[in-house]
Amino acid sequence: MTGPIERTSVRNSAADRRVRGESLERGTAGMDVAALLARTGTASPVEAPRGARQWNVDGLAAAVTAVANRFTETPIDADTDFFDAGGTSLAAVELVAALSRELDIHPDLDTVFFDARPRRLAHRWLADHPEAAWPGPDAESTADTDDLAQLFADLSGADRLPLVAAPERAAPRRILLTGATGFLGSHLLLDLLRHSQAHVVCLVRADDDHGAAQRLEHAVRRFALPWSREVRRRVTPLAGDLRRPRLGLSDQRWETLAAEVDSIVNAGAAVDFLRGYRSLRATNVLGPLTLAELACTDRPKPVHHISSLAVFNGSDAATLGEDDPTANAAALPIGYDRSKWAAEAVLRRAGEHGLVVTILRPGGIGSHPETGAHNPRDLNSGITAALMRFRTAPGFRYLNAAPVDWVSRVAAQIVGTPSAWGHTYHLTGEPTSLEQVVAETTLGGMGIRVQHWEQWCDDVVHAIREEPVRELESLAQVLQSPVARRQLAAMVTAPPASAARTEAFVSANGLPAPATSGPAARGRMLAAMAGIGPQPGDRPCLRFNETLTGTVGPIGHSAHIPCDLRLTLSIASSAQLFTARTLEVGGELTCARLHDEPLTVEGTATIRPHDGTPLRHEVRHPIMHYQLTLRDSSGDTWWLEGYKFAAARRRLVRQLRTQVIEIGRIGEPASYSGEVAVPMHTYLPDQIDGIEIDPRLSERQRRLAKLLWLSWFGGQLGKSLLEPVLRVGIDLLDLRRAMRKEQRR
Repeated sequence: MTGPIERTSVRNSAADRRVRGESLERGTAGMDVAALLARTGTASPVEAPRGARQWNVDGLAAAVTAVANRFTETPIDADTDFFDAGGTSLAAVELVAALSRELDIHPDLDTVFFDARPRRLAHRWLADHPEAAWPGPDAESTADTDDLAQLFADLSGADRLPLVAAPERAAPRRILLTGATGFLGSHLLLDLLRHSQAHVVCLVRADDDHGAAQRLEHAVRRFALPWSREVRRRVTPLAGDLRRPRLGLSDQRWETLAAEVDSIVNAGAAVDFLRGYRSLRATNVLGPLTLAELACTDRPKPVHHISSLAVFNGSDAATLGEDDPTANAAALPIGYDRSKWAAEAVLRRAGEHGLVVTILRPGGIGSHPETGAHNPRDLNSGITAALMRFRTAPGFRYLNAAPVDWVSRVAAQIVGTPSAWGHTYHLTGEPTSLEQVVAETTLGGMGIRVQHWEQWCDDVVHAIREEPVRELESLAQVLQSPVARRQLAAMVTAPPASAARTEAFVSANGLPAPATSGPAARGRMLAAMAGIGPQPGDRPCLRFNETLTGTVGPIGHSAHIPCDLRLTLSIASSAQLFTARTLEVGGELTCARLHDEPLTVEGTATIRPHDGTPLRHEVRHPIMHYQLTLRDSSGDTWWLEGYKFAAARRRLVRQLRTQVIEIGRIGEPASYSGEVAVPMHTYLPDQIDGIEIDPRLSERQRRLAKLLWLSWFGGQLGKSLLEPVLRVGIDLLDLRRAMRKEQRR
């Protein structure tokens, strides 16, 4: 399977290079269908009898624009690409349905993906259906410009770059990073900060720098990454747009940026396997060309470009080597592949002008093995969700994939190592055969059935419709697209990628191997990437008991009364654990002050909530967070919230055992508080020997599942106990830095 998993959504268009007021002055943005039709003199689809409507190009384009604006993040005009305004692949499915229902025009999904500008859609529909066109000049031929002709015209832009000297071979001090709000880009940002002393300027699509900062923070937190004072101190969010000339910056900001940064890392891309080349070129081809222009401005700067193994799709090579020729552009099956091929070609031409260009090619980018962070909006994630739900996979040859933490770590190390610049690297890890995936997911309790890829598509569509699975309905419609099937054909026939240069670099720099080997790791990666949650009727795949005893008392009073909890913690699926770090909780609470009889307990317990970041007004780091509902036999309810905390002190065992709790009536503030703890003598029989595994698994699978749980849970607890110590160290460094700064004044 080739092609990166991440997706960077796009909100504006290549048409933004024009003066934005040009289209808006026509007054079309934001108008409803009826108003637009009246303005253009076209019969209203409501009034015209079905099958008898006639359109001119302007009228149909205006009507399509009005419908499309309901599915985009920002308003578009008739010459703006639907996807550039924030439309997604799934929104395109809804757009096609709305056009059919409301305007009685029926473009197929592939037509929309090829070129989603409303005016072009109108031209193509009227060219194919002349009976619907008003006679006159609007009905003229509308043959599309050939994709390859446009592609090679785009490449010629590199010929206008100036000749430059080689950049200084020194570790970067100020890096420009694009795509930092994307899946890989967010992880790469944190790795650049962790493993270098550089300051990072993040180009973020936003109205202003404040909006850019908010969007960047949201993206980083969304992928379960830390956002702290240290991150804020070393990051400068910069509002701009990769698709626009000079990144949408003023001349002064462009010149300042060119003078200040000494390295450029391009992780920004529109990743959509269904869109045409024309729809993707602004971000994926003209964007890298603009970055090459920036690299040539003022002092020369190295460019590090995140590409993709998709540049080989359609090749008949036996292996995919780092220095092997890429596929013939005409053989590439879809627009995304062609746009990544063209970006590399543009940057190779820029290299002929003296630029130092490093090409980094991931294959599939899997979820983070610890946090489970993944990109749920990507088509590949949808396909993986279907794979995990229906336990069936298309019969691919090799899986060229690696988890996101390894890809970003190696990429960051290359950026910071001047001797590594100027080469091509395959960030794929060791290729895995279909036989290995089947064997390892089976051992991990997630056995899969292999099908021919066309049959797999048909069966998945049928299964989604049969159950039905509402959250996968849009995927079913997309999988019926011939464009999607061409991409799948390229994925399943891909040969293994070789990465000799990357392996040598990883070894020389003491970097770890990707965490995807082992009998269950790959299955865990797939489950987390798919975002699979527990299904109705599922048995817990693992459960154990936990006993807590202690006292609680009314808030503000010293009197305390015994309080005991007998809980069962369970995991309904591996994805629930590795993506959300959440366990289901059930059991009983006994506390005479609350109720004469034991109360039924249900809720959740989250491991390392908030990624271990201290709560507001707290210095302790949360280890676990319990959110429980208590219910008596008559239906009366209470809430219970509890935390296990870690602090920088030696009483480690007590910290792991003790839970601070608050209890109150539903809808009311807390009325009781106290502490409960796990008795030492219950640990072994309850939480180790007492672990129960799904009996449907074989004995070997049950042993493996238990071992995986203990190693993962132990690792999370260890990390929780270290975090307060690390935070103290960071605060001391910040204090020392501030004192030095004060002394220099």
